[in-house]
Amino acid sequence: MKIWIIRAFFLCSLVLEGNAQINDPVSYVSTMVGTQSKHSLSTGNTYPIIARPWGMNFWTPQTGKMGDGWQYVYTEDKIRGFKQTHQPSPWINDYGQFAIMPVTNKLVFNQDDRASWFSHKAETAHPYYYKVYLAEHDVVTEIAPTSRASVFRFTFPETDQSYVVVDAFDNGSSIKIHPERNMITGYNTKNTGGVPANFKNYFVMVFDKPFEYQAAVESNKIREGTTQWTGDHAGAVIGFKTTRGEVVHARVASSFVSPEQALLNLKEVEDKSFDQVKQEGKAEWNDILGRIEITDTNIDNIRTFYSCLYRSVLFPRTLSEINAKGEVIHYSPFNGKVVAGEMFTDTGFWDTFRALFPFLNLVYPSMNAKMQEGLVNTYHESGFLPEWASPGHRDCMVGNNSASVVADAYLKGLTDHDIEALWQAVVSGANSRHPQIGSTGRWGYDYYNKLGYVPYNVGIRENVARTLEYAYDDWCIYQLGKTLGKPKSEINVFAKRAMNYKNVFDPEHKLMRGKNEDGTFQAPFNPLKWGDAFTEGNSWHYTWSVFHDPQGLIDLMGGYDSFNGMMDSVFNLSPVFDESYYGAVIHEIREMQIMNMGNYAHGNQPIQHMIYLYNYSGQPWKAQARVREVMSNLYSAAPDGYCGDEDNGQTSAWYVFSALGFYPVCPGSDQYVIGSPLFDRAVIYLENGKKIEISAQGNGEDKVYINELTLNGATSSQNYLTHEDLLKGAKINFEMSENPNKSRGTKKKDFPYSFSNDR
Repeated sequence: MKIWIIRAFFLCSLVLEGNAQINDPVSYVSTMVGTQSKHSLSTGNTYPIIARPWGMNFWTPQTGKMGDGWQYVYTEDKIRGFKQTHQPSPWINDYGQFAIMPVTNKLVFNQDDRASWFSHKAETAHPYYYKVYLAEHDVVTEIAPTSRASVFRFTFPETDQSYVVVDAFDNGSSIKIHPERNMITGYNTKNTGGVPANFKNYFVMVFDKPFEYQAAVESNKIREGTTQWTGDHAGAVIGFKTTRGEVVHARVASSFVSPEQALLNLKEVEDKSFDQVKQEGKAEWNDILGRIEITDTNIDNIRTFYSCLYRSVLFPRTLSEINAKGEVIHYSPFNGKVVAGEMFTDTGFWDTFRALFPFLNLVYPSMNAKMQEGLVNTYHESGFLPEWASPGHRDCMVGNNSASVVADAYLKGLTDHDIEALWQAVVSGANSRHPQIGSTGRWGYDYYNKLGYVPYNVGIRENVARTLEYAYDDWCIYQLGKTLGKPKSEINVFAKRAMNYKNVFDPEHKLMRGKNEDGTFQAPFNPLKWGDAFTEGNSWHYTWSVFHDPQGLIDLMGGYDSFNGMMDSVFNLSPVFDESYYGAVIHEIREMQIMNMGNYAHGNQPIQHMIYLYNYSGQPWKAQARVREVMSNLYSAAPDGYCGDEDNGQTSAWYVFSALGFYPVCPGSDQYVIGSPLFDRAVIYLENGKKIEISAQGNGEDKVYINELTLNGATSSQNYLTHEDLLKGAKINFEMSENPNKSRGTKKKDFPYSFSNDR
């Protein structure tokens, strides 16, 4: 039996039964997880991101057509180019984009004409390095990125017609060839929203071989003898003679600030070889991924874990750049100015407040500290905190969950930023709505503040989802205000509103239900109806969105037995649904239907915490079994490895937390609720120099239940761990069993936090 140990700070070998293993965590990452997706069925809706952790620029091979959100799909067989991308999801699509493509033996530009057959068998994909053989052109293309730049290495055949196409894309672009400097510069303005009118992505690329041919391209028309063009769709073609195996490098960078800043960003790779950039990227990834070390007998679980961890440290991406004085600056996607300080973007808090940001607070707090500074800048530059940013405010999803992101960070010790500005921001955002971006701030705040809920019949869609999330967000604001010492007269209103979830609870069905302005419930009511009063789910999914007060929800349902019965029903129901609100079966519905877990819809975020609620109701062994079932059946390191949209690290962070054995059900509290650890051993190396050591004795696929838990050598019956205990350094030992221990964690004193118990 081989035991696999992953450690990134240094390479180590372990000899067991004569077998030696020397491993680094990035080698276990598959960037292809989730790429076998399509509009009607998501297995992640990802693309293979070639980048540095939280890097400003990502690169990806492009199989889709220009403007297609599904820019790389695993089942496709042609590559149209290698694209700089900032796309957070196919639904939001892209901005700041352009593509490079080597071609031979024919002078072409059009994306279909230049496309080349390729095979995954001749493709190597790592986070820090990508390589593929383009069969149509007999060219090997390699990419090694930094945060704002990259190096391309093209290996050409022997031909008089070797070319490199630069496609600046449509919807406004410009290109200029500088043959005396072997350089191409340009910009692109193509985007799908969220940018001011003066938005541009400026790019520069420098080749190490003189151009023997050059032509600007005007809307797919190659204009020989011209070296620049500006219009709807600009491009360029440069060419040279090559011998077989000749290597040509292109160093590429871009900037949202200016052409001059793009040249400054090019210094990240200017004096470095391809292999040096590649090795530095590998080292950086191993450092970041190596903050968590795991030991296990199951190599597939290790691959899935590190592939999910990789996805958890990509978004939100930095939008900041370093100017000639060494100062951090950024182009503001809110006011169009270049200003000082940090900025991060490409995340939707409706997704990522749940696990991704709590994960950063635990394992990468210094990075989230920069993100909090970025939120301060967002507020100063736009008057609001973002709810979905790409790169500026986007009208997408519901809730006011920036309050959770702000509160959880501060309450977990990230205090080195202007918290007073963020306090003003969360209070203002709770009582206003952005004048142009409907999902920023709170839609329906006036009804919510007056009635205690957003009514069903006043033209505000997804009203119950909004009510539930606003109530939780109000609890977050209250907790933050209390910690900041704000007067009770200022914060008690948020404590009161935190209980507003009760106003949309229907005691007849024991489920959340739309309520009209006059106080009557919506009729007719079908709890299996997706959308309508809910967001990408139904009442069975959203009823559990009382993160801060599960005890209050238990009381509404009539006690523990009734609550547990309702929880069980989610899994016992057939995967039936009512899609009439959408007029078609949306992909989230289909993903629930085919997963064989009843009406449990892990592929979308609203229900992802629900399994852990058994810890609040005296049946923690059910959480242990269900968590393992989800990890085992719904995740893998294959191209179809997710059960729905990966969503900027949230669905991945769920797996990372759950595999370690605990999960942040209620961001803003200091507790992590216990599940079932996947690995024999795990170590989290904290930034404060401490470490969390987790062991699971007797662990196995058939031993998913916790018989006993000890914390620092003392037996604990609690169903949670605290952030404070973890930060001090902790030794957590799980004794696993194939049979549930129905006496452990069953007393109320063992249950995690609920706001009702504080009142």
